[in-house]
Amino acid sequence: MKITDFLRPDLVLPQLRGHDKQSVLEELTEHLATHVPGLTRDHLLQVLLDREALASTAIGEGVAIPHGKLNSIDRLSACIGRSLGGVDFKSMDGHPTYIFVTLVAPEHSTGEHLKALARISRLFKDADFRTRLMAAPDAEEIYRLVSSEDSKY
Repeated sequence: MKITDFLRPDLVLPQLRGHDKQSVLEELTEHLATHVPGLTRDHLLQVLLDREALASTAIGEGVAIPHGKLNSIDRLSACIGRSLGGVDFKSMDGHPTYIFVTLVAPEHSTGEHLKALARISRLFKDADFRTRLMAAPDAEEIYRLVSSEDSKY
């Protein structure tokens, strides 16, 4: 499984406007709901907020992977958002979060969902890759970097 199997260039937000967890999640869900059939903003937002209530999806090193499952979709979808200023997302390491990879999966896709989360986590653990991603000038370059890095594994 490759990240590019469930991420498209139009699902990259190079400059998130949100300055807190709620507004970032709202922005990401709005974008996903606009571009992915079967998603509604309010339902997706509630699913992500419910997941965040269990524990923050900020895994540290400036990365968060908000995720959830919905019965209204039939395939994995992801959206990448970047905050140049960083957001307090209650990360495990206590540092701001800059890169958000939002993953939504069909309700009954446990194995696929977990594989996708592992793939994202592995790719975004690389410090050099994160640095290049933060320096990318636009959505196209962010997608190209993800695609290129993803093809190495």
